Amino acid sequence: MNKPAIVIACFICLFSYCTTDNQGTTENENPFTTLTTDGAWCWFSDPRAVYYEGLHKRTYTGWVDEEGSIWVGFYDHETDSSSRYRLEHRFEKDDHDNPALHVDKEGKLLVFFSKHGEKDPMLLAKTRVAEDISSWEMTEELVLNDTLTYQGLKDSYTYANIIRLSDEDQLYLFWRGMDYKPNFSTSSDDGKTWATGKILVLPERIYQNRRPYLKVASNQKNVIHFAFTDGHPNAEPENSIYYVKYKEGGLFKADGSKIMEWSELPLQPRQGDVVYDAAATKEKAWIWDVAENKEQVPVITYVKFPTDSNHVYCYALWDEGTWKNYDLIDSGPWFPKMPADSIIREPNYSGGIVLDHNDPSKVYLSVKRGEVYELEKWTTPDKGVSWEVEALTSSSERDNVRPFVVRDYPGEEAPVLWLELERYTHYTDYKASVRMSLPKK
Repeated sequence: MNKPAIVIACFICLFSYCTTDNQGTTENENPFTTLTTDGAWCWFSDPRAVYYEGLHKRTYTGWVDEEGSIWVGFYDHETDSSSRYRLEHRFEKDDHDNPALHVDKEGKLLVFFSKHGEKDPMLLAKTRVAEDISSWEMTEELVLNDTLTYQGLKDSYTYANIIRLSDEDQLYLFWRGMDYKPNFSTSSDDGKTWATGKILVLPERIYQNRRPYLKVASNQKNVIHFAFTDGHPNAEPENSIYYVKYKEGGLFKADGSKIMEWSELPLQPRQGDVVYDAAATKEKAWIWDVAENKEQVPVITYVKFPTDSNHVYCYALWDEGTWKNYDLIDSGPWFPKMPADSIIREPNYSGGIVLDHNDPSKVYLSVKRGEVYELEKWTTPDKGVSWEVEALTSSSERDNVRPFVVRDYPGEEAPVLWLELERYTHYTDYKASVRMSLPKK
């Protein structure tokens, strides 16, 4: 296992701030743009924030508030203004329900979301007018799971991921569906109709609690990258990280060797690349992100757990014909805060490590510094061997977790969104603000 040299380039304590809630109070000396003081998300529905430039220059995002309502909002980069709209009132009190966003060819926003592990179908909301979140068409129910082919398996929906391939003029929607496995469907008419869903990844042992976790990314032209696990680290003591990619009707490894036709799915995990093998190390892992770099090869971030109290952030990329893995830093333990005598229900909830999809040599991560989780930007000039580190937040009074880099941003430095926590004990008990790495004007 390769370990990087770390060069501390900039670690200046620039920011000191405190926040209050949105019940008639105001913020004090918060230097960052705030999109909401009541919003949260998980990290498996994406993209969580997209930039679109038409009549306006805006970043759109979505979240779940502490009552379980689903919201969509935007930040206007020209006017330094923001707006938000509540799509569903008290939908479900669960941060797994956060929406995935897509802007269609007309500039209309498509929003995909669902309840957490319920039989209720995936929902699709679409704006009536381009670049206007104040008016919406009737929300559609997407009943996509193939309950006939997979009779007897659990019928559920969680985690929307939406991608469009321009060469095919086709939308690909991924979610956790039948038997808690990654499923997918396609649409050739901008989401008006959808094919019956199919299972994408099917581990060798079939039982309801084996849940491969999936992250997807694309060049938005002809390739989709997939990084995934055997299941959940609380149930898989040897939870490994795998990679495959879709291109022109086939499924391939990183070296270009073909695994199968897309029509021959589902895939067993070890038919793909084994990026990180927990069966060998005996240290389970969890996936966080995947992207394509400027050389059009995949880059992955994940977390491995020597123990549940040690969350080691890792960076992997395909280079010189092999997967190279680098340990970056032990970020500390889980971030949910429970009473001292309580059992930690989610010990593998890390602060988070994500890639800038415009340039995956840039990584944003949440690491425990003292008693608080802070956000940092790590940049590698040599494909993971060494790193320059810059503080994004410091001297914070509250934890900063689950960063996300805005997709499709045209500038060199894409904004980062994250959660600043007022309270987080569980994915059904939380209160957070959504911050953005732009200075408050």
